[in-house]
Amino acid sequence: MTKPPPFLRRKKRTATLLALLLLSLLLFHNLSGPSLTMGTATPLASPPLPDLADTPVDFETRVRPILEKRCVVCHGCYDAPCQLKLSSIEGLRRGASKARVYDATRLRPAPPSRLFVDAQTTEEWRRRGFFPVLNEGPATAEDNLGNSLLYRLLQLKQQHPQPRTGRLPDSFTLGLDREQSCPTLETVDDFARRHPMWGMPYAMPNLTDQEYRTLVAWLAQGAPAPPPAAPSAAARPQIRSWETFLNQPSRKQRLVSRYLYEHLFHAHIHFAGTPAREFYRLVRSTTPPGEPIVEIATARPFDDPGQAAFYYRLRRYPPSIVAKNHAVYELSGQRMARYRQLFLAPDYRVERPLSYEPQLTSNPFKIFAEIPAESRYRFLLDDAHFFIEGFVKGPVCRGQIALSVIEDQFWVLFFDPDRPLLTNSTRFVGTLADELETPAGKVGDLDLLGIWTDYWQRQRRYMASKQAWFENLGTHDLDHAVGYIWDGEGQNPNAALTVFRHFDSGSVAYGLVGSEPETAWIIDYPLFERIHYLLVGGYDVYGNLVHQLNTRIYMDFLRMEGEDNFLAFLPAERRKAIRDSWYVGQRSGIEKLFSGPQDWLRVDAVRGYRSDDPQHELYQRLRQRLAGIEQPARAMNRCGGTGCLTQATDSEEAQADRAMAAIARLRGAKLHAFPDIAFVRVRMEKAKEDLAYTLIRNKAYQNVTSFLADESERNRADIERDTMSVVKWLESSYPNFFFSVALSEIDDFTRRCAAIRNRQDYQRFVDRYGVRRTDPAFWELADWFQERYARTHPRRSGLFDLNRYQNL
Repeated sequence: MTKPPPFLRRKKRTATLLALLLLSLLLFHNLSGPSLTMGTATPLASPPLPDLADTPVDFETRVRPILEKRCVVCHGCYDAPCQLKLSSIEGLRRGASKARVYDATRLRPAPPSRLFVDAQTTEEWRRRGFFPVLNEGPATAEDNLGNSLLYRLLQLKQQHPQPRTGRLPDSFTLGLDREQSCPTLETVDDFARRHPMWGMPYAMPNLTDQEYRTLVAWLAQGAPAPPPAAPSAAARPQIRSWETFLNQPSRKQRLVSRYLYEHLFHAHIHFAGTPAREFYRLVRSTTPPGEPIVEIATARPFDDPGQAAFYYRLRRYPPSIVAKNHAVYELSGQRMARYRQLFLAPDYRVERPLSYEPQLTSNPFKIFAEIPAESRYRFLLDDAHFFIEGFVKGPVCRGQIALSVIEDQFWVLFFDPDRPLLTNSTRFVGTLADELETPAGKVGDLDLLGIWTDYWQRQRRYMASKQAWFENLGTHDLDHAVGYIWDGEGQNPNAALTVFRHFDSGSVAYGLVGSEPETAWIIDYPLFERIHYLLVGGYDVYGNLVHQLNTRIYMDFLRMEGEDNFLAFLPAERRKAIRDSWYVGQRSGIEKLFSGPQDWLRVDAVRGYRSDDPQHELYQRLRQRLAGIEQPARAMNRCGGTGCLTQATDSEEAQADRAMAAIARLRGAKLHAFPDIAFVRVRMEKAKEDLAYTLIRNKAYQNVTSFLADESERNRADIERDTMSVVKWLESSYPNFFFSVALSEIDDFTRRCAAIRNRQDYQRFVDRYGVRRTDPAFWELADWFQERYARTHPRRSGLFDLNRYQNL
């Protein structure tokens, strides 16, 4: 856009601005004419001049809600297109980049680009290759719009609205690994000519007139935003108390604080009694408590912070909260007392100075050897959901490295810390600390054989030590053996978890959810700790190909270890057959290449089974063992607390529950066309009583060569073994599709769902009940699900990500 001479801008500012507004309106009318396949947009009335020039548009009350509901839902994490994170004003000011965060082929680690961490100013981000999306030149209203890439892309969408019915045309690329188009202000005109339909929100319905006018007015005013909020009055004394606790000078306290930091660095910390949406991060800072925080940026929490003194600080987390990386951890006076009980009250001495030597720092079994293993294990068990959730949320926004080796649904249980178990003893863990090392410390290494020549050999030696103990364990009655499973003291819902994998994302629910899975994991302390250090503490999303490959293969070791712990509870004569049924297809190659000691398979440790299906019988005994946490687990899933659950007594709600239970019984090819995750809204007579369910398709992968296989690579035998889990809450951060059905049609919805036999049947089902990307009602329904989640889980909720929403 050609700028008028400076003297004209000075003398005729008002006339110029008015001309700009009229020109924008004319351009809109001329460029947004209908095409053969596109709907037409309602012409936008020119907003009154005061709206753009004089009346301030408040960021918090008017702009942020629009950004959250229409922009952050695709631009909120590492996988935001072009790294444009719109969840905070700092992300907007940072801008965009053509560099990809997710790249499994790079040979060298990429420079990290974590917002708020790796650079602090716009100038620093420009030096790192990020380009602006807001005006950074003269601050007139004309320049604020004409030099704003964000405005140009919003305007493009208004000029070329997408279809309002049916599927989007194939000209829209929607795959997660699609080639990125990251136009700059200099190239946006060419981008618009080549892709006139690719304005923002991309591949989603247009903004409303009011939403569009609000954003344009705000951009014209220079995109003003208030400074980050200070800690609330309720948080300030707690911050002082915790920073004092964490920075005590004794070696014992410093070791404990380091352990806590390396396990909580990724948490969104919430203080008891503070506003529900006020969160903090635990960071290392060069400045002591009471001074402004200067965060030390390291790739991983166990990396050397440098020679200067550092302090543990609690830094407020300002962005809008997105579900896919929102892992909440609560700090309170009760929590501090628990830490003192676990870590400071036990009688042990820390003689060595803290070390950040590269060969030691990534091995928690060496660094934290003085802390009793039981204390470390109980710390992890107290909040097992948080730590297991870490490997699907963690410091990254896609979990494909961890998730490519696990089933679509499995249960996770834990050994009871009160039982005498060798692997939970400090002496055993300390003796085998070398064998328990993971490849987390080798981010830039190019040694492709190390996982075989080094880490697998360590794992074999560890397994051999466990096997020697197992062979001398003796035989136990089934009832006695099940007592070795932690029951959460009958009240902690963390005692049993269900992991769902949704292709390359995942989620964790409390309790034993869904039908009996093909496999289950039973976790002891060494396994729990390695999962965290491999996939959370030690995983670098910016790492190279070897780092990602080593992480993926070592996770196979850990998965097999957890599954073998479960198998040990089954009769010896059935173990090998059950295990072999798990390790076919993709898994058989891993099992043959990394075959460990197998003598334990022939050692009976549990007797007393009475049926021909011992796995089912074991599952039933486990359910009985964990019966005390069933209700608190269900309450945590549905409403985020242990005391908020009520039974459905209303006959209409019970009717909806029965219909969904019928869908949960569907199996096999009937589910072939369904997405991984579908949210369902059941509309009741009173809108405030509407119900929310999630349909979770669990795919079988026994016979494929990769857990990341798409539908075309899965054979009929696997498809016939698919199952459906249906839960009465919103599960997953990435919904793939929405359905909306009136209660009066719920039985018909279920009947038609059960009658689906092919993709054509499914398309007719979607025509009747689905809400496509093109549907004018899409945003209204998306908002309803977001608001429902926020209402039922005021602290744990975050914005759902719509990048994976299917084009059906």
